[in-house]
Amino acid sequence: MPKMHLMPALLLSGCLFAFTPASAQTEPPVGVATEATERANAAVAAALPLASTSDFEDARRGRIAQIEADAIRGEDGTVVWPIAAYGFLEGDAPATANPSLWRQSRLAAEHGLFEVTDGIWQVRGYDLSVMTVIEGATGWIVVDPLTTVETARAALALVNDTLGERPVTGMLYTHSHADHFGGARGIIDEDGIAARNVPVLAPVGFSDNAVAENLLAGTHMSRRATLMFGQIIPQSAVSHIGSGLGPGVPRGTVSLVLPTEEIDGRGTRRTIDGVAFEFVDAAGTEAPAEFMFYLPEHRALHTAEVATATFHNVLTMRGAVVRDALAWSRAIDHVLLEYAERSDVVLASHHWPSWGSDNVASFLTRQRDIYRYVHDQVLRRANSGATMVEAAEAISEPDFTQQEFDARDYYGTLNHNAKAVYQLYFGWWGGVMADYHRLPHEQSAARYVAAMGGADATLARGVEAFEAGDYRWAAEILNHLAFADSENTDAKNWLAASYEQLGFQAESGAWRSYYLGAASELRNGVPNAGGANLGNADFLRAVPTLDLFDMLASRYAPERLQGEPFALNFVFPDTGETVGVDIGRSVIVPREQAAANPAATLSLSRPDFEALLLQSRGLPAMMQAGEARIEGDPIALRTFLGLLEAPTYWFATQTP
Repeated sequence: MPKMHLMPALLLSGCLFAFTPASAQTEPPVGVATEATERANAAVAAALPLASTSDFEDARRGRIAQIEADAIRGEDGTVVWPIAAYGFLEGDAPATANPSLWRQSRLAAEHGLFEVTDGIWQVRGYDLSVMTVIEGATGWIVVDPLTTVETARAALALVNDTLGERPVTGMLYTHSHADHFGGARGIIDEDGIAARNVPVLAPVGFSDNAVAENLLAGTHMSRRATLMFGQIIPQSAVSHIGSGLGPGVPRGTVSLVLPTEEIDGRGTRRTIDGVAFEFVDAAGTEAPAEFMFYLPEHRALHTAEVATATFHNVLTMRGAVVRDALAWSRAIDHVLLEYAERSDVVLASHHWPSWGSDNVASFLTRQRDIYRYVHDQVLRRANSGATMVEAAEAISEPDFTQQEFDARDYYGTLNHNAKAVYQLYFGWWGGVMADYHRLPHEQSAARYVAAMGGADATLARGVEAFEAGDYRWAAEILNHLAFADSENTDAKNWLAASYEQLGFQAESGAWRSYYLGAASELRNGVPNAGGANLGNADFLRAVPTLDLFDMLASRYAPERLQGEPFALNFVFPDTGETVGVDIGRSVIVPREQAAANPAATLSLSRPDFEALLLQSRGLPAMMQAGEARIEGDPIALRTFLGLLEAPTYWFATQTP
């Protein structure tokens, strides 16, 4: 947008009130906690039993080995996961970190291979998620093969080097998020699965949802995830200290191997390499497709990501389909009633286990109650007329999170989860019509600044709020100025300082990382590195062909179509598939059947089509090599490709 020329003063009732920019008198603090932040964090420390050691005993229990190298590296030598990155967490929390989040981050950073119980191990601390390994009659059954090929391969190597090498005889994905399937090819590939008839089990709906979230909406979600998981800021006491759900996200290659069977129902039984499993469908809770499972021979309950040592997200900051807190609570109540008394240990896809039937029951009770609490309290207030924001601000911390830590706001929070509950029932707005069709932020920001008396007056008021320790209000004021004039360095620096103090105070690792990532963008500009690699052959080869075309259709820019609508056919001889694509004036519609009168037909193998999408090979070279053939008008194919808009990954998030 063009640079705005804003009034430096406010004309009111014939009098001119001039403002001296506060930044001319002082500079915003960087990397230090203000007195207000120190007081806020000290109050948290005084209110919670931070000296309790039971969680640390559980997080360290059963450790038998660690990765000795300094880092997990990719094939080209790049660092995917630095082993000692979170070593700075030893000791007490500094003033620049919420002491409760600091404690959680220390626990999540405990790394190594841990024995959970006889025949069950976990690899923890080398990824956002946890990999569970179960001893079968002839090999390893791997549960949730981490986020990337590199970390999964390193985790399995640690298992084999420590416990003795065995083949992989089963693989389970507990749900459809990439940190639980992305490392699959580091464990086993399709050839190995087919050669040894290895079962790969996932919850019903897994394949559709894994593709939808990571391909159709993956660019925007992944970009926001770089902020949420601290991928664009360093690990340090004044920056990223952990996500609350785990340490952080590795920077390797995300893959996808489709399951051989999708499981539904509650109490569904399967035997994998001699081990009995009972599966519990939990769709619509933490993920659209998710299951928990019980191992009767081990008296062990695996709660996937439905119950972990934090209050989770009913709606994640990276963006996703909103989740059902009531269904979530009911799913936990089901396993509490069905399995708690029969379980000696409860383990999950994040964090550390809890041992003893009584501890299993109390853990599940708190987890059940936190989702029920936020659900019921939002509806109670909404049904008395509260808006989304009013309901969220009114909900206080429940009694059962004040002495125990495992349902606290380390990842999701009462505030934003309350808004998610409201959204599920009532939509994205609170019933105030001014919010329903409001101006885009870029337009309204300049008008707010003008109404406040111009840039200098707005800045002065923002700095005044900052110096009073009112950082939420300071951020709201200064954000208008940053959007009205993205070249205003003073506005961006003071806004960054406000975000930084809010991050230092945040108990949620996601909030802290997002605040500090936003501050970094304001100070240093939009980054160009740090995200996970979803656009790769290891991921695309598992995506159904029609879904690839749906992804292309979501990039259609109709204004680029200058001629008449037309159709194309894509024929894949190696898979026996044909996809017809109708290119209309407003939409592209792909179908799993040939178009009747195509302008052109392109025949090529599915791997070559993937290479075209990844731009690792060009169509002319394929045609010259006899690997692709066009029948009809080749210009129609070039026209089709020209109608597609390449997504922008490193878009600005804190300025226009």
